[in-house]
Amino acid sequence: MKMNPVGWFEISAKDLSRASRFYQSVFGFEMTSGRVNEYEMVFFPMDSQAPGAAGALIAGKGYEPTSTGTVVYFPVDDIPAALVKIEQAGGKTLFPKKSIGPHGFIAWFSDSEGNSIGLHSMK
Repeated sequence: MKMNPVGWFEISAKDLSRASRFYQSVFGFEMTSGRVNEYEMVFFPMDSQAPGAAGALIAGKGYEPTSTGTVVYFPVDDIPAALVKIEQAGGKTLFPKKSIGPHGFIAWFSDSEGNSIGLHSMK
């Protein structure tokens, strides 16, 4: 079976309530809270039959929000419209929509916790 190389991601948060409100308001996700071992987590929606990786917001020892390092990209239909929602939810545009040639378009933003996160669209 062929599959994409990433199977799970975790986005660090200092304040899980604030972070989950941010992602739910920007993307319209229905998220659920839970605990895995000693870690509080808020899970992004997951469909095991759909392509792509699922993940969670996580808080706890060893998890620090960062503006450097690995960048997780969320697919959207309209990058400029998503950036407006991000700004309204308390995030900040780091760089606006730009072309990546035949692979579509990307933008980066800072979320409510200070993480650098990406957006991707084919149009």
